[in-house]
Amino acid sequence: MNAGFFKRLGAFVLLCIVQILVLNNIHLFGCATPLLYVMFVLSFNRNYPRWAILLWCFTLGLVIDISSNTPGLAAGTMTLLGLLQPYILIPFIPRDSAEDFQPTMRTLGFVKFMYYTMLCVFIYSLCFFSLEVFSFFNWRQWLFNMIGSWALTVVLILVIENVIRNERREQQS
Repeated sequence: MNAGFFKRLGAFVLLCIVQILVLNNIHLFGCATPLLYVMFVLSFNRNYPRWAILLWCFTLGLVIDISSNTPGLAAGTMTLLGLLQPYILIPFIPRDSAEDFQPTMRTLGFVKFMYYTMLCVFIYSLCFFSLEVFSFFNWRQWLFNMIGSWALTVVLILVIENVIRNERREQQS
């Protein structure tokens, strides 16, 4: 096993703990819940094995489901996002990039990373809250939950990624 596996495992455990203990208890205005664990999917390299992405995403979703009492919602939606992530990443990466290209704010640039994050989190929020409600009788609440959680999650991911980028910059100096 290599260092990349343990680094990914550490991120997995950290995101699970933060989501379960802190973020699941935040409901801004009764509709916006940050879904920070989606950040895990955004970090997969360009040519990471697809079966491994699906396995990681399903396992993360299953852990979130077990601790949040949302049977199958996060697991199914994370698996879908893990399936789509390599295809979503393609338009944002430079043509001459390396085979093991890591999508970060530093490598993609702020604007491309923001659009990449917004698209992935939107797909996740749309699927997650559509499965959670499973009807469109209360479509306003569904829309508020989806858009509120999407916006809050995107802002949180961009702030964390910016802090990580600044830390790396200070370490290189």
